[in-house]
Amino acid sequence: MFSPSQADVRRFFCATLAKQQAGQPLEALETLASQWIAEHPEHHADLRDTEAAVARDYPVEAGRSNPFLHLSMHLSVSEQCSIDQPRGIRRAVELLAARRGNLHEAHHAAMECLGQMLWDSQRSGRPPDGTAYVEAVQRLATHI
Repeated sequence: MFSPSQADVRRFFCATLAKQQAGQPLEALETLASQWIAEHPEHHADLRDTEAAVARDYPVEAGRSNPFLHLSMHLSVSEQCSIDQPRGIRRAVELLAARRGNLHEAHHAAMECLGQMLWDSQRSGRPPDGTAYVEAVQRLATHI
């Protein structure tokens, strides 16, 4: 199983932006990452200086989101949808995208549900509840 460090993840996103801007060929995962990076120009400054990105902290108290966590969550939701794992997530995100009018907004909502599932798991000491996660996304997609 691939288990990148925080520095590896940050270098990946920084390198992806640099390659994309230089017009260099991208690997499949880089192509997907570059699409989400393009959706978030507010994070480009953080991605342009790799060493600063590796060293930087993003404490919650600072009131600023962590661009690397945010982009990683976009990749996670994309991967979950591509393999429909947990089962039903693809359809739930598709329904949510139709309701919200675009995939990007649907991802942001699904990412909130994903974050809640992970937080609940950490707090309870139990494995992540994929069923509850999918149900939370479905609720957003089907309730007015």
